[in-house]
Amino acid sequence: MGSIASVAGDDERWSAHFPDLFRDSYVEYAGCDVRFTTEAIDLDLVSRLHLVALTPAGNVVVCRSEQGWRFLPGGTREPAESLTSLASRELMEEAGARLAGDLQYFSAHVADSRRPGPFRPHLPHPRAYWAYAVAPAEVVAVPGNPPGAEQVVEVLSLPPSQAAAFLTPEDPVHAEVVRLADMMGLIRSPA
Repeated sequence: MGSIASVAGDDERWSAHFPDLFRDSYVEYAGCDVRFTTEAIDLDLVSRLHLVALTPAGNVVVCRSEQGWRFLPGGTREPAESLTSLASRELMEEAGARLAGDLQYFSAHVADSRRPGPFRPHLPHPRAYWAYAVAPAEVVAVPGNPPGAEQVVEVLSLPPSQAAAFLTPEDPVHAEVVRLADMMGLIRSPA
């Protein structure tokens, strides 16, 4: 069983600040009923991970695809991939960034599938977690943009409030995740 950051674990408290984030919903493209939590989760059941990636200047790394989607870097776990490897791969592919330290998990969507089988054979089913973590990162290159993946055309490093504002039009969930991490005290400006 994995763990979520020590400041987390109080869904009642955080849902009062972020009611839309904690509202149960159905995600049609995934065929899943989802609910948000800051409680401890089983990290072995994480199928997706997105990062509030923090630069040395304390800014949040955000991406924009050629379709205009705005999002936090992250994605789906590959077979036998550790969460650290997943984070490293997705940061380089989507943001041209290098993971520069440990992951600090702080929340997740609990995703309960209505489908008869998993999205990919190696992924957990019927329950999976779509986790969120804060991690230090350095933008060191252009995004890797592998074939068949989202093609990222813009990577920005913005102060938390500006990152959330940038994300809101296309991905209000990721915007609220940034605001939650900030309110939890997980985003710190350099000393």
